[in-house]
Amino acid sequence: MSKKLLLVDVDCGVDDAQALMMALAAPEVEILGITCCHGNTLVDHVCGNVLRVLQVCDRLQIPVYRGASGPLLGEAHSINASHYHGKDGLGDVPDPAAPGLDCLQKEHAVLAMLRIANEYSGQVSLVATGPLTNLALAVNMDPTFPQKIKSLFIMGGNMESRGNTTVCGEFNFACDPEAAYIVLNAFECPTYIATWEFTCQNCLSWAFHKECIHQDTKKAEFMRKIYAHAAEFTERCSDDLGEDWGKGFVSCDSYAMAAAIDESFVTNAMTCAVSVELSGTYTRGMMVLDTIGKLNKKQKASVMTKCDMEKFKRFMMAALK
Repeated sequence: MSKKLLLVDVDCGVDDAQALMMALAAPEVEILGITCCHGNTLVDHVCGNVLRVLQVCDRLQIPVYRGASGPLLGEAHSINASHYHGKDGLGDVPDPAAPGLDCLQKEHAVLAMLRIANEYSGQVSLVATGPLTNLALAVNMDPTFPQKIKSLFIMGGNMESRGNTTVCGEFNFACDPEAAYIVLNAFECPTYIATWEFTCQNCLSWAFHKECIHQDTKKAEFMRKIYAHAAEFTERCSDDLGEDWGKGFVSCDSYAMAAAIDESFVTNAMTCAVSVELSGTYTRGMMVLDTIGKLNKKQKASVMTKCDMEKFKRFMMAALK
């Protein structure tokens, strides 16, 4: 059976790292390239973090590309997630033996996206776990780009107007609302979205998380180290971050990756047109769900609501074996 071809766009923090390791462990998946974007940390940190993940998984042959260093509009790095992911994005536990940025491909991430989409037209699924800046730039450079993508899997946005960065904005969309707007309105391929609320409502138990990261492997040791900062923040601040946060372990980006690996992971979804609010005083960056057809959009997205948690656990355990 031919492998599923993935192109993965990340702003590599700890949950992007987990998601990448999940895909790398899936025997039915081939990652054609990893493109890097601003978001959880500076884009150069993101690039270095991806290389660290590939090194611990013995997969440094996968090409990595540097992409956008800031949003389409607005001030670069006005939003970051250092409080959760650490300043470097991977818990501020540097590795002196980590690969250098000279291991990156010379080609820009957006150009690599366009080239790979052309070379494998209709065969590649695109997984986006950070701000959607690279994807939007690719659309602007080549409006036919979305037509060449087989399917799109996004971690981002919200479905109940709950924010984790602004009052109504989820981090990835709030980092670059214009990019999210362009992508949600340009792609007509099957699109699956793992929203912030969905990930919180389908969290894993802390007992399972402990079991997962305490496997006796170098991958599990790596995850224990990079996640310690985020775990401490979650324990310290969960009471201030909303009723869903802190009830269990949430690896947000891993839900979108699990769906890309196996679409049967998604057991229920709300199918509707989606867009992004760009100008609201409190709602800029909020994902809009058109449940009554007012947007008159032909293309509908599958906004995940339920998933196969037993399958998710298997993916998470396999990622760190």
